[in-house]
Amino acid sequence: MLILLGWTFLAFGLIGAGYALFASRQVKRHLGRHTPRPDCMRRPFVTILKPLHGAEPGLFANLESFCVQDYCGRVQIVCGVHDIGDPAVRVVRDLQRAYPAVDISLVVDNRLHGQNRKVCNLVNMQSAIRGEVVVLSDSDIRVGRTYLEEVVAPLADPAVGFVTCLYTGAATGSLWSRLSAMGINYQFLPNVLAGLRLGMAYPCFGATVALRRKVLDEIGGFAILANQLADDYDLGRAIRDAGYRGHVAQTAVVHACDERRGEELWSHEARWSRTIRLIDPFGFCGSAVTYALPWALIGCLLAFSPAAVIALLAVAAARLHLASVVDRATETRAAPLYMLPLRDLFSFAVFLSAFSGRSVSWRGRRYRVGSNGALVPAQESFDASHPVPSSAFLRRFRWRRRIALSSQARDQVVLVSDLAGSARGFGREQPADRRPAA
Repeated sequence: MLILLGWTFLAFGLIGAGYALFASRQVKRHLGRHTPRPDCMRRPFVTILKPLHGAEPGLFANLESFCVQDYCGRVQIVCGVHDIGDPAVRVVRDLQRAYPAVDISLVVDNRLHGQNRKVCNLVNMQSAIRGEVVVLSDSDIRVGRTYLEEVVAPLADPAVGFVTCLYTGAATGSLWSRLSAMGINYQFLPNVLAGLRLGMAYPCFGATVALRRKVLDEIGGFAILANQLADDYDLGRAIRDAGYRGHVAQTAVVHACDERRGEELWSHEARWSRTIRLIDPFGFCGSAVTYALPWALIGCLLAFSPAAVIALLAVAAARLHLASVVDRATETRAAPLYMLPLRDLFSFAVFLSAFSGRSVSWRGRRYRVGSNGALVPAQESFDASHPVPSSAFLRRFRWRRRIALSSQARDQVVLVSDLAGSARGFGREQPADRRPAA
C-alpha cells in the first residue's frame, strides 16, 4: 500500500517536473525579450504614490530610483505616512534635500478608513494627486531608469485600464532573505508567467500598478479597498469589472527581501498563501502541482527503489533547470542553487499550512479573512456593561500573552476597568493629523 502511495506521489512529482519545463519556456519567452525604448515624446504628467511605514533597509535607494527616471514628462512623487514620528519621514526629508529639483511631497495623515492601513494611507494621499496617470509602488521596490516610460506607454490604449510589473527578489544578506528571494524568483515568477500563458492568471501586483486618474475615479478611488487584504488583486479586479483589461509590462522591478528571522518569513508567506486559498480555492489547490520536488521526495521515501531514485533525480533536474533559466533571464542569482531543495520544502510547508484556518497576522495585528478577502479584526469579546476588575484583567492579559509587566505597565493597566464604561466612544472618528511637508 505504501509503495502504491509512493508511486502516486512520484507520478505527481513528474507531472510537476513537466510543468517546470513548461514554465521555463514562458520565462524565456517573456523575460528573454527586451522592449525597445520608445521615442522621447510628450508623456502624460505622472504622480507616483509611495505609502511608507518605517525606515526599512534600503528605503532611500528604493525611493531614489524613482527620482532619476529618463521620462519625457512631468513627475510628482507623493510619500505618505500615518505618524509624523515615523522613521520614514527622515528618509523622505533626506530625499527632498538630495533632489531639490524633483517634485517630492509628504502627506502625514493619521485617519483610518478601514482595516488595511496601507490603503488608508493611499486614501489620505489621494487628494495630493495632480498627475493624469497614477503609479502605485510599494516601498520595498527599486526600478531601472526607463521604468516610467515602459509602464506608462501601454496606457495610451484606452482599453488598457492598468499596467502592472513582474518583480524579482534581491536578498539583503541573511539566510531568510535569501530564501525569500528564491521563493519570488523560482516559485512566484515562473508560476505567474505560466498562468498568463494558460489564461489562468490575472495579475495586478503592488510592486507596480499604473492607471489613468480618471479610471481610479471611475471605480470609486482607493476607499473601496480599505478593508481588503489583497488590495492590489482587488484593485485589478475592480478595474477589469469596469470594462478595462490589464497589461503586464516587459520590464521587471526588484523587490528588496529583508527578512531577518524565520518567523518573519513564515508569517509573510503564510498570510499570502492563506489569502489566496480563501479568494481562489480551486486555483490554490491546483497549484499543488508546482511543488514537484517535495512530492517526489515523499514518494521516493515511501517507495524506495532504484527507479524511484531516478524519478526523484529527474524531478530535481527539472527544478534546477527552471531556476537556472530564471537566473539567466533576470541576470540575477537569488541564492546558490544547492539551497533550492530547502526552499521547495519550506514552500510546501507554507502551502500545507494555508489549509489550517482563516486568520492571518499583519503588522502585529491578528485578523480573520473573509471569502472575499476582507479583513476582520480577531479581537477578544469585551462587554463594556460589565467592567472587568483591574486585577482580573491584568492576570488574564499576562496569562494569555505569556509576558511579565513592569510596575509602570501595571500602573497603566489598572485604569482599564475605569475606562470600560466609555468603550462606545472608542470607535468614533478621530480628528485628522494632517501636516504639510516643509
